[in-house]
Amino acid sequence: MWILYNLGIFLGQFFVLIAAPFNARVRKWKEGRQGLFKLIAGKVDSSKKHTWFHFASLGEFEQGRTVLEAYRTHFPNKLVVVTFFSPSGYEVRANYAKADYVFYLPADTPGNAKRFIELINPEEVFFVKYEFWHNYFKALHNRRIPLYLVSAIFRKGQFYFTWYGRLFRSTLRYVTFYFAQNQESVALLHSIGLKNVSLTGDTRFDRVAHLSQHKREIEVVSRFVNGHKVLVAGSTWLPDEELIMSLRQVYPEWKIVIAPHIVDAAHLNEIDSRFKQSVRFSTLNSSVHPKDNANAFVLIIDNIGMLSYLYSYADVAYIGGGFGVGIHNILEAATYGVPVIFGPHYHKFQEAKDLIAAKAAFSIRNLQEFVAVFELLQEIEIRQEAGNRAYGYVQQQAGATAKIIDYLAGSRE
Repeated sequence: MWILYNLGIFLGQFFVLIAAPFNARVRKWKEGRQGLFKLIAGKVDSSKKHTWFHFASLGEFEQGRTVLEAYRTHFPNKLVVVTFFSPSGYEVRANYAKADYVFYLPADTPGNAKRFIELINPEEVFFVKYEFWHNYFKALHNRRIPLYLVSAIFRKGQFYFTWYGRLFRSTLRYVTFYFAQNQESVALLHSIGLKNVSLTGDTRFDRVAHLSQHKREIEVVSRFVNGHKVLVAGSTWLPDEELIMSLRQVYPEWKIVIAPHIVDAAHLNEIDSRFKQSVRFSTLNSSVHPKDNANAFVLIIDNIGMLSYLYSYADVAYIGGGFGVGIHNILEAATYGVPVIFGPHYHKFQEAKDLIAAKAAFSIRNLQEFVAVFELLQEIEIRQEAGNRAYGYVQQQAGATAKIIDYLAGSRE
């Protein structure tokens, strides 16, 4: 079976070689790993022990960031290596100040796992959410290096918990300890005989709770908003943008900030063409005469890494992805006390279901429902009550990071 797994990893690398000339994201993935081992060997002193934190992408980084930063505070003398699988994480956090080194993760082959672990010489390792790489996990286990899974989450129906997934459970057994997000994940791990798990909660709540307490003013956005009511639309895709364009025709007095999920020339040009009275962030930021864009009612964010701070300007937030495979991060908006709207594909996300039950979030299936919800939120009392419930939910769920650090500190006594 693991022969087939390794063959799949090999074929994936072959696909990268074929697709790289035609896809910018794949090309970045490929180029980021060229000469990687030589780069690591030249920077990292393998004679010293390191703590390794791995994040699949930028989303997982934000989810596990509070643990990494609390770890540095409690264990200041530890050297930290951070790795990313995706360019979306590496490109934004390549110079992250809390890490001693930041690299791409080499592909999960037995040889790569052995060589990478030898180079960084980890004394303990943290993976976030549900990133499972069999060869890395096995190599760490064979070397008796503790491996922790932060904000682990599982769902009934995942192949690990089916009869045909039994052979893959060995990967799960290589984990030293699971810090689980919810009781369902604890129960599922128990059901296959794994007792090395504790219900600690989701560290994303700690991260977003911190955001609302440390708001960051963005001068360009403040100037754009200029006292208007604002809809901030984050991580949008084309179906989301089409709805927002139609909504704008009904509520032209609202200003709109759009931060698309894909920030490339083609997508940005498409948004430009759809929205009248629009301006890009980079244009407004570099404008010598800001008043030249005074009539703009749509601000298009053409960079990455700013979205979590943009929601502080929102009266209402729209989160993209709900008309695709699933919604993006809704907690970054909720933490600022903002009512949240998203599409119909949200059922894999407990926080979405919780916020809907609390009447702090609203799921829509079409433009008619979008307009109806937006009409409801025109009432300032309703809007504020929904926002207050969103803020309260985030605050109540925070605290996972402290539990994890307490466990780690206790294990050293």
